[in-house]
Formats: sequence, C-alpha cells, structure tokens
Amino acid sequence: MQLAIKIDADTDRGTRLGIPALLEILGRHNVPATFLFSLGPDNTGRAIRRIFRPGFLKKISRTSILKIYGWRTLLNGILWPGPHIGHRHADLMRLVKEKGHEVGIHCYDHIRWQDGLATMTLQEVRDELVQARDVFQNIFGEEAATAGAAGWQANSKSFQAYDEANFLYGSDCRGQSPFFPKVDGQVFRTLQIPTTLPTLDELLGRPEYPIETLVDHYINLLHPHRLNVLTIHTELEGMHYQSWFEDILKACKDKGVEFVLLADVAQALLKDRNKISTCEVIQKEIDGRSGTLAMQAKGASFTSTTVLKNEI
Repeated sequence: MQLAIKIDADTDRGTRLGIPALLEILGRHNVPATFLFSLGPDNTGRAIRRIFRPGFLKKISRTSILKIYGWRTLLNGILWPGPHIGHRHADLMRLVKEKGHEVGIHCYDHIRWQDGLATMTLQEVRDELVQARDVFQNIFGEEAATAGAAGWQANSKSFQAYDEANFLYGSDCRGQSPFFPKVDGQVFRTLQIPTTLPTLDELLGRPEYPIETLVDHYINLLHPHRLNVLTIHTELEGMHYQSWFEDILKACKDKGVEFVLLADVAQALLKDRNKISTCEVIQKEIDGRSGTLAMQAKGASFTSTTVLKNEI
C-alpha cells in the first residue's frame, strides 16, 4: 500500500511557521513529501469575496478559520499589501529541498488563481504561471518540474499552460488514479496525479467525523491496489494539528504503508505512456468544500504502479 503526501503552503504564515514544524515531524519519521509553494503575494484577505459562495460560511464556522490563519493573514491584501512569500522565505524553501523532499509550485497569487482561474484568458493563465516559475527559478536555480493548483482549480487553459511549461506532471484534480486530462475533446500531455483522499479541513467539525476517529477513518480509506495521495496544509497539519498528523504517520507505518514521492510515481508511469488512462476532467462540488473544483471523471480503467520507496 503506497501513500504520497502532498503539502500545500498557501500563506506567508503557513510557510513561516508550518513548514519548519512539518520538516521536523517528517524527519523524525523518515517520511518524504512533496512540498508545493505559494510564491507570490499573500492576499488571503481577499477571499472574503467567497462569502457569497454556497457552503463557504458553513465551512469557516466548522474549521475555526481565525485560529488557523490569524487576524493578520486574514487582512493581508485588504488593509495592507500582501507579503511576498517567495522573497521572504527563499532560504526556508531551499531547506526543504536540502532535506530531501520534492519541491514544486502551488501558485503565484493563491487567491487570484483559486478565485479567478475560471474567468482568466489563456494569456492571463500563462502570465500567472510564468510569474511563479520565475520566482521558483530564482530560488532554486532550476525550472520547476511540477505544479499543483490552488484550490484544485484547473481547466483547459491551465492544462495548456502546463504543457507549454513541460512539467513532468501536475497535481490539480481530485480523483482516483494518475491519468492524462481531457477537456472538450482535447487531450493534454502533462500527466495528472490527483489527490485521492479528503483533506482534513473537509472533515473537521462535522459530527459524523469526530477528530478522535479521523486517524482510523483515513487508514480505512487507503486503497491497497493503487496510489493514495493525501494533501495536507502547512496552516493545519503544520500548526494546530501537528499531533494529529504525527499520529496518522505512525498509524500508516504500523499498517506497513510505503511513502513515495509524486515525482517518482510520475517517472515510473511515464516509462510507458500507452498504459496511462485518458480521463475527462469535470467541474464538481465535493462534500466539505465550497464551490466547484476539477475532478477526474469516473469510469476509466486504472493501472496500479509500484515505485521504489524513497526515504529521507
């Protein structure tokens, strides 16, 4: 049974406080992970516009948004300019790579991508991604090999921009297994490795998922015959839910789960592209999250892939 952990760093605060904590936990348990960074301004406060989105108020009441983000983060981009995450935390991002983890792009401006992708032109999508790629290049001295979209917001324009960037793979969707994305009849060549498991914030505060049962719940969700992908956030598992994250790592190890990097999965799969399924990508709502997101359509056949265990 294999599990890849993808870590999204959405905010300046999550980068500054959550990443060091997660590095310590992962190092203690010898577990590799894929870190995806927000590389531009932290304009989290502008998410207030989501108040009119169905399900948003219900979600923030469940997840104690003030405790997670803090007042300063919630006012970034409103009362003062959003701090530039990539410029402020380049050394910390380089440390992640030095520790043996995979690094990639989450976004440039998280709020602009998550809330605006659907209405952007192709050139605007390209420009947003190029800004993130440029910051990544300045930090690491090399091109990014992957990106995972903010809020799982992806469409034909973002897939085209990924193809133009020659990424090894992307992780922009929710789904069941790696695939090549297809939208409106067009097939894109950048492999998608979707998040297969619910995120912690989608379950927190729901009476049917009490926190003390969530570790067992996740263990029961792990699929034995295909790759499992868990997305965590520096603002949650890296801060207020560190002990919960450590508990799930311990439970996975007790269960004999192998931890793998998404890049290793992609490289193994791409040795024979003909064996990779092509699947439609649709826009769909899911339980515990407001709005729609990119979803791998069901009904395709999947091939399980085994990759070498990558320990740090």
